[in-house]
Amino acid sequence: MNKKVSLKDVADSLGVSGALVSYVLNNKEKEARVSPEMAKKIRQAASRLNYQPNLIAKSLKSGKTNTIGLIVADISNPFFSNIARIIEDEARKQGYVVIFGSSDESAEISQELIDVFLNRLVDAFIIAPSEHTEKQIKALQKRNIPIVLIDRYFPNIEADSVHINNFQAAYQAVEHLIRNGRRRVAMMAYDTSLPHMQERKSGYKAALKDNGIRFRKDWLLEASYQDIGPDVNKEIIRLLKPELKVDAFFFATNSLAVEGLKAINKLGIKVPDDLAIISFDESDAFDFFYSPLSYISQSLEDIGKNAVKLIIDRLNNINTKKYNDVIVEAKLVLRKSCGTKLK
Repeated sequence: MNKKVSLKDVADSLGVSGALVSYVLNNKEKEARVSPEMAKKIRQAASRLNYQPNLIAKSLKSGKTNTIGLIVADISNPFFSNIARIIEDEARKQGYVVIFGSSDESAEISQELIDVFLNRLVDAFIIAPSEHTEKQIKALQKRNIPIVLIDRYFPNIEADSVHINNFQAAYQAVEHLIRNGRRRVAMMAYDTSLPHMQERKSGYKAALKDNGIRFRKDWLLEASYQDIGPDVNKEIIRLLKPELKVDAFFFATNSLAVEGLKAINKLGIKVPDDLAIISFDESDAFDFFYSPLSYISQSLEDIGKNAVKLIIDRLNNINTKKYNDVIVEAKLVLRKSCGTKLK
């Protein structure tokens, strides 16, 4: 059986000290004033010899593994995959590796991922929480494990979080549709108790009320996370019947919008002539629709960078506040689908 390559083996191959190799492989060469040329040689030697650090031994010695566990709803969703990449890049700059997984909006899968990450001895968590995961978050807090919630949060849990003002963003989008002549605005959201979705629905209803439009329950679709395609298709057909005949759709997420566009396209509905559309968040799939889609843009860079900063500050005991609630800006990006005459 081949002997596992040690840090000493890497050092001996270059005729340098083990301490010097350790500094470089732990991304601390600047602190040790190691030249870029030497740092490069050490990394090349480690790669050539197939050196793999013993994370368990390292963590027992330092109390850290320099890893962060990231849990999102669905890594295939562009919103979460882009945030994950930003978090990964920012964490790497601080000497941390990110391991991630998708909860698929399931509390059970979320717990499984947390257990796996704890067994991997992660130092901290960044989580876009699923419904009914409050106990999981509180359990991590009891273990004094740093945690930051992104995109979603729980009002009854005092935890660091990064998100937008969902109520205000939804209100602005719906009011824009109304001010451009749309009076029968339907909304498609997910059937969930998660606060961010509830706030989007509240913003929608408030915009209708403040503009003198009476909210109708049959204008609001709440689809299941697990089976959105049939739900959205069925409800779009219903909402476009003569007795309802809505003249605008506000989609609460990009995944709902993508499913909605499929149905609208099949029905031959003219956008924006017959139907105006605004979606929460963008998607590459929107580029394939004949009418460029208007959407609410969240600054993914701000969300990702703020999340990593909060985690690193907690890990380094810099942040003395009990918790931080960071609100990042969202803006309405107007394109052809909302019916606005663009310059």
